[in-house]
Amino acid sequence: MAIVRWEPFRDLVTMQDRLNRVFEDAFRGPVRGAEEDWLGGSWAPAVDIYEHDGNLVLKAELPGIDPKDVDVRVENNVLTLRGERKFDEEVKRESCHRVERAYGTFSRSFTLPNVVDTQNIKAEFKEGVLRVTMPKREEAKPKQIQVQITK
Repeated sequence: MAIVRWEPFRDLVTMQDRLNRVFEDAFRGPVRGAEEDWLGGSWAPAVDIYEHDGNLVLKAELPGIDPKDVDVRVENNVLTLRGERKFDEEVKRESCHRVERAYGTFSRSFTLPNVVDTQNIKAEFKEGVLRVTMPKREEAKPKQIQVQITK
């Protein structure tokens, strides 16, 4: 009989992994396989928003999505991204062993600060990443003021 060293933390990590899977499956929705699940649902792409060179920049991860299936619009100072990731028609449901990527429609909306010049927003799609550049209005950009020194 072999002696096995007991490592309590290994058991905790295993239990945490199992719980994580339970919660991920619960938030992902029903188990894939039903016709309507394969055809779509809803999901939300990961987004980063940051400032760069006097602009606000939004980057959204949209791998596997045709740029024609993405809609970017601004209305009442709200930027909305909509689109759809379609399931590959070449793949038969019966041949899938595991499906983890989300399919179906998505929609994300962001309230823009008043400093954004909504007339000059630009969007580009490259290598599965949507980049939306939102310039700040000139009056909102910081200005350097020269201080006069008097004697």
